[in-house]
Amino acid sequence: MNQEWLWVTIGFIGQALFSARFIIQWLASERARRSVVPIAFWFFSLGGGATLLAYAIYRRDPVFIAGQGAGLIIYIRNLMLIRREQRQTASPEDVSNS
Repeated sequence: MNQEWLWVTIGFIGQALFSARFIIQWLASERARRSVVPIAFWFFSLGGGATLLAYAIYRRDPVFIAGQGAGLIIYIRNLMLIRREQRQTASPEDVSNS
């Protein structure tokens, strides 16, 4: 496999991860019978976005780089907010064990 095919494969893997987040969100919403955004959505967004950013950097595509780079900031911030909320709602026993 030459370098070009390797990067095309990485690009497709990133796109698959990024697209899977919508399936995860849809299935979680169907189960809850309301619109929800599970934590896995943000992790798939982060994984897919980071992989696609690497691909965009390889391709030297400034539009793609800007879009994926900005998205990564949002995904990381959402995960930080979720973690903070989980810590605030954790029982004192849970906090002392961590």
